[in-house]
Amino acid sequence: MSVRNTLRFVSGIRDAIRKHSLPHHIAAEQGQRGVPSKVAAWYSIGRGVGQGNVEAAKWYTKAAKQGYAAAQSKLGLMYKQGNGVDQSDFEAVKWFTKAAGQGDADAQLKLGLMYEQGRGVDQSDIEALKWFIKAAKQGYAAGQANIGVMYMQGRGVEQSDIEAVKWYMKAAEQGDAAAQSNIGAMYEQGRGVEQSNAEAVKWFTKAAEQGHADGQFNIGLMYKQGHGVEQSNAEAIKWFTKAAEQGHVNAQFNLGLIYVVVE
Repeated sequence: MSVRNTLRFVSGIRDAIRKHSLPHHIAAEQGQRGVPSKVAAWYSIGRGVGQGNVEAAKWYTKAAKQGYAAAQSKLGLMYKQGNGVDQSDFEAVKWFTKAAGQGDADAQLKLGLMYEQGRGVDQSDIEALKWFIKAAKQGYAAGQANIGVMYMQGRGVEQSDIEAVKWYMKAAEQGDAAAQSNIGAMYEQGRGVEQSNAEAVKWFTKAAEQGHADGQFNIGLMYKQGHGVEQSNAEAIKWFTKAAEQGHVNAQFNLGLIYVVVE
């Protein structure tokens, strides 16, 4: 393709993007429900409008004030992270609460986390669990995984390894990496389930292959110790390295130990 034709091609793409974007801008300015949220999403990813968190927050706010739950949840996250707006846990909680009250599962999870951490609200494990349960009942994997943590640690509920395993498994079977790593640990330790290194390896591997640092560290440890797999320093180094590169302290330490022994 010649330079001239290339320039025409690029110009055509730009025109197409502008034509595609313009009607939504007009509709958004006119206040059509849901459209401001679409425009905000475009700004957040830079789709045809140039990336900008400030503009994204502006449009999410318009949609959120119209009662659009997904926009309320997104706006809450922007306040929590300080993206495009001044960071404010109180504003984050406000918008998460509005969206969660409408049944938005992601907002219910995030509101639960705010209560668990005591950010923008008084810390309350009971309130955290309440919102995790609401998200979990909608089949939201992260909500299920967090209920598992609450049962394992006995926070907001009577401690129960059996209940922890139940909720971890629900999330793990949906592909939640954190839950997969946790269910692997339960099998390794024989907590709430019959001890099984083979099952532990299976779940650690699933988590590790998704890039989960704890899962990578745990499968590395299984290879280092030869539990559930044939002992292999090479495999241990491979997985410890992946976790260490994500800042996993125990992986970094164990990697150092292996190299000292090997060398």
